[in-house]
Amino acid sequence: MNGDVIIGGIFSFHFYTRSEQNTYTTQPLQPQCSGSVDSRELRFARSMEFTIQEINNRTDLLPGITLGYQIYDSCSAVAMAVKVAFQFANGMEPFYNDTDSCSKSAAAAVPALVGDSDSSLSMSMTRMLGLFGIPQVSHFATCACLSDKRQYPTFFRTIPSDHHQAAALARMVKHFGWTWIGAVRSDIDYGNYGMASFLKAAQEEGICVEYSEVFYRTDPRSKLERVANVIRRSTARVIVAFVHEGELKLLLEELTRQPPPPLQWIGSETWITRPDFREYNMCAGAIGFGVPRSVIPGLREFLLDLSPEQALKSPLLTEFWESSFSCSLKGSSEGARECDGSEDIRALQNPYTDTSQLRITNMVYKATYAIAHAIHGVICNDTQCDKSAKFASWQILDQLKRVNFTTKNDYQVTFDSNGDPIAVYELINWQVKKDGSIDFVTVGLYDASKPRGQEISMSSAISWLGGQTEVPVSVCSESCPPGTRKAVQKGKPVCCYDCIPCAEGEISNKTDSLNCAPCPPEFWPNAKRDSCLPKPVEFLSWDDTLSIILTAFSIAGAFIAVCVAAVFYKHRISPIVRANNSELSFLLLFSLTLCFLCSLTFIGQPSEWSCMLRHTAFGITFVLCISCVLGKTIVVLMAFRATLPGSNAMKWFGPPQQRLSVLAFTLMQVLICVLWLTISPPFPFKNLKHYKERIILECELGSAVGFWAVLDYIGFLALLCFILAFLARKLPDNFNEAKFITFSMLIFCAVWITFIPAYVSSPGKFTVAVEIFAILASSFGLIICIFAPKCFIIMFRPEQNTKKHLMGKVPSKSL
Repeated sequence: MNGDVIIGGIFSFHFYTRSEQNTYTTQPLQPQCSGSVDSRELRFARSMEFTIQEINNRTDLLPGITLGYQIYDSCSAVAMAVKVAFQFANGMEPFYNDTDSCSKSAAAAVPALVGDSDSSLSMSMTRMLGLFGIPQVSHFATCACLSDKRQYPTFFRTIPSDHHQAAALARMVKHFGWTWIGAVRSDIDYGNYGMASFLKAAQEEGICVEYSEVFYRTDPRSKLERVANVIRRSTARVIVAFVHEGELKLLLEELTRQPPPPLQWIGSETWITRPDFREYNMCAGAIGFGVPRSVIPGLREFLLDLSPEQALKSPLLTEFWESSFSCSLKGSSEGARECDGSEDIRALQNPYTDTSQLRITNMVYKATYAIAHAIHGVICNDTQCDKSAKFASWQILDQLKRVNFTTKNDYQVTFDSNGDPIAVYELINWQVKKDGSIDFVTVGLYDASKPRGQEISMSSAISWLGGQTEVPVSVCSESCPPGTRKAVQKGKPVCCYDCIPCAEGEISNKTDSLNCAPCPPEFWPNAKRDSCLPKPVEFLSWDDTLSIILTAFSIAGAFIAVCVAAVFYKHRISPIVRANNSELSFLLLFSLTLCFLCSLTFIGQPSEWSCMLRHTAFGITFVLCISCVLGKTIVVLMAFRATLPGSNAMKWFGPPQQRLSVLAFTLMQVLICVLWLTISPPFPFKNLKHYKERIILECELGSAVGFWAVLDYIGFLALLCFILAFLARKLPDNFNEAKFITFSMLIFCAVWITFIPAYVSSPGKFTVAVEIFAILASSFGLIICIFAPKCFIIMFRPEQNTKKHLMGKVPSKSL
């Protein structure tokens, strides 16, 4: 249609071209478009007509200016698209046959154009048009490569770039938990660039691709069969198809021959809203992103206002009419019946008449309006336009960069620095209706302007493959539960892994953890190893069975010592009590009582004071005890030496000397303990090394030298006492106490020699129990060996409790 300003348009009405074989003897024929007319592309072209008609009827946009158009067929072929681009640039009429030679047309070169639908064709055209500064606004070319302004400075589009679609698809796949997918693409710029963007985004989202196959509709059938077999053998249950509708149709037909296991199809916007794919039931439940659905008032009436007379005015409309109704308009097709006028275009069920899914059509609508607004900005002021104004294409290009308006159907149109619009998609779901047909249902929205992670918003439930309501699972390996970590299987993608239980002392509290984290020192994993629990604290507590037994023995020992002291006190004037210094005997019984009771300080939760008390009390009371026994041993030796003629030994070791010796020996231990407590005293300590799963609360020695000095001093006195008692064991007397002292010291030394390795090797609270046992055993050994025989005589053999009997002047009976 002619006009004051002509806008170009190019659409892929046909998918194939036909050319004769060159003979090299005549001029080659021009390539011809072949195949049936794509009714959807025809709707796009007629929508451009409708939009221009609507603009021409407006008084606020280009008032007094009539827009015209030149719309051509690219035949989905680069060669044809480039030829049309030259036509737009130089104003030459197209030549589809060889009847006319090239001639200059009366039409001028277009200042801007709408199209093409294909990315590869748009790239070829804009490379050439860019040299002349002619802007191109595409409604359907989505390749992310076209956003590169260094290569395509004059390219704009009203449909979002595949960069956004790829990111949206990857985030949607991640949103539904699919980590193991397959991918197919068309071997064209749209498929290759789109899939490259998707694979990059998928990798960033942690998604693994089992296979990524590529093919083109003109490839040998064997290649298509190979792609289909890869899909059939795949373990991935989700497949992302970045394909042109032509390739998808061939693939679905091939898969129908031998259907694969149920697949969840993820579609790109090229085919996800194509109604002619509804017949393929294997795609039921498919989801994908499409540009928002819209309503264009008046468009349906315009499309349906097509009569046979109007169709005859255009070869394309004639071809469409005849193929739709299988008749011939005025004999234009041989062998077909004549169209009789009964044909009703409103009764047609094809993409041309289907205006329920006006998505890409709205992109054509917006692209045409964008060019009109740019022209208005160049030749018009606020109220009127100058028909005679001369302008260049670069002026339209400059205005296109600044357009910002809202269409009559309330869609905002603006371009960013790359010539792209704001990316907004609807999430489309193919849902099976009750009658078995498939309906395109919008179930969500993707808005790239939202913060990361909030781009996708769901509005209704999704019907998945097979009509199920649960999200299908597509993973190489099941998720690793808390308590395990992922270990990648050798030679496989990172999504294929084994779940390894966390090592001892480590946890993972998240699903699919890459690593297990160690628990803090005072914590230990639970049985599932998904959380850290405080380690149980172990010490010899009062309610422990072992503690109760040891406490009973300790109190029993102290009670026995008190009872013996009571017996001795009652018979304090008897010869057996008075013999061998009764004062030392009472002091020995007092120290034994303390020895029994000091073992109680080892029971209970260690504290700063209890740690210092237990070792010092033990060391001092035992030295006091051994000092008394040593004093008694020396008294035995001195007493027998005093019976020798001229000896005055007892003069040098009388009661004052005995008390002084006990005091001196004890003070030495007190001094050792004071130094120990002053320099490095014992303190409570949480032992985390002995057991991994629990804490041993114990008394750290502070200074090991101090501890072993206390024990060594006790051992030295015990050994000295043993030697002296051993030397005096055969001295004549009916009741030579040295024998019993020797035996008691033998028991004492045996207990404490055994104690050392047992103490070092005993774990946890048993270390304390071993020490208490050594204290009680040695204390019982002393009280039994030294005092049991005397108590037996006092209580059951009173006739032997005489001075004569003790001096050996009365024969003794066997005890």
